[in-house]
Amino acid sequence: MGAKRILIINGPNLNLLGKREPEVYGNKSFEDFFVELKAQFPEVEFTYLQSNVEGELINFIQESQHNGIILNAGGYSHTSVSIRDAVALVDIPVIEVHISNITNRESFRHESLLSPVCSGCIFGFGLKGYILAVNALLY
Repeated sequence: MGAKRILIINGPNLNLLGKREPEVYGNKSFEDFFVELKAQFPEVEFTYLQSNVEGELINFIQESQHNGIILNAGGYSHTSVSIRDAVALVDIPVIEVHISNITNRESFRHESLLSPVCSGCIFGFGLKGYILAVNALLY
């Protein structure tokens, strides 16, 4: 049996889901999606944290007492060696999620510094990527 306590961390600008570029990110806020996610997995204790600040994301990762982390570091995925180091140092599985297909966007989004140190990566499935990540952590 896999993770029962899962931390979801969203990075910069993901607080604007439902408003920001709906053609890329959809029309649903993460808070609305999170209610649905918790209902779909009642056996899981979820914690959701979001920050636009790199250092706060690092603190969330380092301080996690969860069985697994789902991390969408947004634009920091392509630039933050410090978040990469935090992921590499924790002894729990971390699944990287991106709502959009990062390889189908601007070239600077094609490479994630986090991917090599994550347990797995899911991108391009919209908010369903978080559901896939939960299933990966559970089974």
